[in-house]
Amino acid sequence: MTHPLAQTDVIAPNFKRRLSGVTATVMRLVPLQARSISIVATGPVVPEDVPQVPLQSLLTMSRRGPSGWRVWHARRNVEMLGGLALRYVLGKRLKLMFTSASQRKQTGVTRWLIRRMDAVVATSDRTNAYLENPGHVIMHGIDTEGFSPSPDRSALRSDLRLPVKATLVGCYGRIRAQKGTDAFVEAMLPVLRANPEVVALVMGRATEKYEAFEKSLKDRVRAAGMHDRVLFLPEVPVGDMADFYRVLDLYVAPQRWEGFGLTPIEAMACGVPVVATRVGAFEKLVVQDTTGLLVDADDIPALSEAITSALSDRDRLANWAVAGRSYVMSDFSIEREAAALVKIYRRLLKAEG
Repeated sequence: MTHPLAQTDVIAPNFKRRLSGVTATVMRLVPLQARSISIVATGPVVPEDVPQVPLQSLLTMSRRGPSGWRVWHARRNVEMLGGLALRYVLGKRLKLMFTSASQRKQTGVTRWLIRRMDAVVATSDRTNAYLENPGHVIMHGIDTEGFSPSPDRSALRSDLRLPVKATLVGCYGRIRAQKGTDAFVEAMLPVLRANPEVVALVMGRATEKYEAFEKSLKDRVRAAGMHDRVLFLPEVPVGDMADFYRVLDLYVAPQRWEGFGLTPIEAMACGVPVVATRVGAFEKLVVQDTTGLLVDADDIPALSEAITSALSDRDRLANWAVAGRSYVMSDFSIEREAAALVKIYRRLLKAEG
């Protein structure tokens, strides 16, 4: 839905065409934030149901916003650069804000850009530690109504043409080494050999750069004689993802590196326990021995052992499922994230200079 720029206080740019975690965050937050502040998204690909303005309209928008200023909330370097160009080249009265999810030393260019922001948000304490000047920590949240348990998991499995009686263990996301897809496959092979009722689900998209990587995983599975026990599923629309969490008995997040990582809390909100690596914000998202298990990144034997341990006690798994859902609802709702960001927007809009 197109929104008049003249009435807009906050602009959330999304300059990436392909679906990514950052893109999904923007598209989930903006409609919710629009209930309490005049905010729009802009970029080459914005869903119709998200309040938005055409990218080209930024060039001709009024210099002043309805409050005197507008907030430009960037989440990527190119978006920070765009905000700086609008402010200093075209003279738009913008307060610049940046959210960082990176957990590594910033490049010189990124540091230069961040120094010119009026406000900086980090998605975790660990991310905040990498910033030259610590910012506000606001952790991501999710829609706990959209991501919720299924009342009939067997029927849902049947609808999705998945094994109804199997124990399903899933790993979702981009298929690449960074995401640990190969670690998941290797960790699952001994689990599958020892547990004939278990089936592994791998879902995601391999971009052209990683097509050979995906093929090597499928070849590895075939060579192990497990082609009917490790199922590679095509990427599905964001709106359909919750169903693919709901059918699982266990979700595995085997990343080697992650900025934040929403998949563990998406799974937990759907009542699915999680085994995850200690990367990104996962140590905050997964409570050891309460909502799942944590292992070191790239430790495939430990990952395999944790999966085996999690599946070995069904009562404990059920308790983790309940605890995980409760934890996400109390600490990681998208409403909480949206409200915290709006509070910063309002402060920036009121600030002078």
